[in-house]
Amino acid sequence: MKLTEKLGLAALHRLDPETAHGLSIKALKAGLAPLAGPVTSPRLTIQLAGLNLPNPIGLAAGFDKNGEVIGPLSRAGFGFIEVGAVTPRPQPGNPKPRLFRLTEDAAAINRFGFNNEGMEVMARRLANRPKDAVIGLNLGANKDSDNRPGDFAEVLAHCAEYLDFATVNVSSPNTEKLRDLQGKAALTALLSGVTETRNALSRPMPIFLKIAPDLTDSELSDIADVARETGVDAVIATNTTLSRDGLRSGHKDQAGGLSGAPLFEKSTRVLAHLSRVTDGQVPLIGVGGVSSAQQAYDKICAGASAVQFYTAMVYGGLSLAAKIAKGLDRLLEQDGFDNVAQAVGSKREDWL
Repeated sequence: MKLTEKLGLAALHRLDPETAHGLSIKALKAGLAPLAGPVTSPRLTIQLAGLNLPNPIGLAAGFDKNGEVIGPLSRAGFGFIEVGAVTPRPQPGNPKPRLFRLTEDAAAINRFGFNNEGMEVMARRLANRPKDAVIGLNLGANKDSDNRPGDFAEVLAHCAEYLDFATVNVSSPNTEKLRDLQGKAALTALLSGVTETRNALSRPMPIFLKIAPDLTDSELSDIADVARETGVDAVIATNTTLSRDGLRSGHKDQAGGLSGAPLFEKSTRVLAHLSRVTDGQVPLIGVGGVSSAQQAYDKICAGASAVQFYTAMVYGGLSLAAKIAKGLDRLLEQDGFDNVAQAVGSKREDWL
């Protein structure tokens, strides 16, 4: 990390976390943030659900909720970017404060509640997205909706022409009863509706499903069954956790979803279990606690074809994307892998 980025992070950490996040978006808009440019190599390229990724390191949803800085982010070293979550109508989310830094744990807790400017605004911004990047949208449902499954399909239909993939997010803990949609019957109905909408598009795209880490083995088996039956193209494992095991920070008892370093082991075990029960039939994207090339590599070896991160940037800066991608290239070479695909699931049993 360059000195300017280190000083910038130190300054941001003196501010309220949500204010600091807003300033980071403004810095990207103004061209003040470090951008590494594309990072790729023959070893790093991978095809995921029909998408050709220059590298398997993605930005998780939540950083660019409203698609404000897709251009700059596409030049920051990521192999793919997920924006949102977005709901059909704008909504303010939960009352502030709703984002907490857990510095001692290299973590964060948020209870945003899908605050966003709505699909109309997002679609206008996506229309100006860079054409040479892989961009996806995290689909959400309005808190007061009387048809949450329909909300996901509505956002997809409205924004589809500008997307390379879309993610059905039923795993946020901050919208009441949203996680109930992870049950087998409810999830089957929801995903069937979304895939029907996708199939009717002039240019169909991959649909991903994002799940919570707080699922039992039986629930994960149900998820795997539903994913196969409904034709989901990949599963993102995982979103934030409600667990607070082992935390030291003064904010550890705040309500909301926990992300960052403490989630790494839990989410990777869920990933490995899902890899086993899907038996390679559904590609997986590993998320949760990634802050280094080694951890990205661990996720891949546990069964992920690609990984995403977000919270680690709070502590490691935007330059982390390129750093992780380049480090992953070295680790793959060191272990004799010619490409990412060869490493996927190669050490899965270590996590089971």
